[in-house]
Amino acid sequence: MARQLWTRDELIVAFNLYCKLPFGKYHRSNRQVVELAQLLGRTPSAVAMKLCNFASHDPTHQRRGVGGLKNSSRSDEVIWNEFNANWDGLAVESELALEGLKGRAAGVSPTPSSPTIPDELQPNTPTETQRVVAVRLRQRFFRLTILASYGTRCCVCSLNCGSLLVASHIVPWAARPDLRVNPRNWLCLCAIHDKAFDRGLMTVTESLTVSLSDSIRRCLPAAVIESVFTAYDGQPIQLPEKFSPDAEFLRYHNEQVFSA
Repeated sequence: MARQLWTRDELIVAFNLYCKLPFGKYHRSNRQVVELAQLLGRTPSAVAMKLCNFASHDPTHQRRGVGGLKNSSRSDEVIWNEFNANWDGLAVESELALEGLKGRAAGVSPTPSSPTIPDELQPNTPTETQRVVAVRLRQRFFRLTILASYGTRCCVCSLNCGSLLVASHIVPWAARPDLRVNPRNWLCLCAIHDKAFDRGLMTVTESLTVSLSDSIRRCLPAAVIESVFTAYDGQPIQLPEKFSPDAEFLRYHNEQVFSA
């Protein structure tokens, strides 16, 4: 029996899961892999291999020697390039495709009047509701993506309480709209380090180490400052498994946001 080719919708949904799972979870017994396989009508092994194929196109994993199946890499590379060229659009599109699969599995037809894909989300209807829902879909996608990339830990202090972690922009939201949803423009930080980073009181250098501003140092001596900030000054951050921070974006933060 000929192997069933993956459709584009199936590929973008699989890439959606690739983004949201830590690298060590790309295996056939993972609950989320099994659930997606059921939605797609494929085996968990096929989904797990697809995730590994995507990983083979990630520069972070290429440096580690991760490889995929050579004879099936072309379509995976196309999807990889699509996402990296248009994170904004593909994040929303893949979330909607996933919702459509779940709706069909639940017996709900994803028509324009369907609650799975509301009328407001149909193409060519740029309503306020559509924009609000699209923003929420992006936020959900990228928060899960960044937390998975950093192992649900602050990259500075390793705090692992998800409720206290923030997907933090390197180049500020208002400065470069084109980078708002680029995962290489995000860090996973705890709430206090996110606030300090956003205010320019600390930064991450191009060599991926923590650097503190003189404004922080002027608060010394203080036990809290010493334990929360100076303890990490000059220390390397915890690197993500995928979507490493871009040196150009870090340079911008150092030069335009950081108050050295």
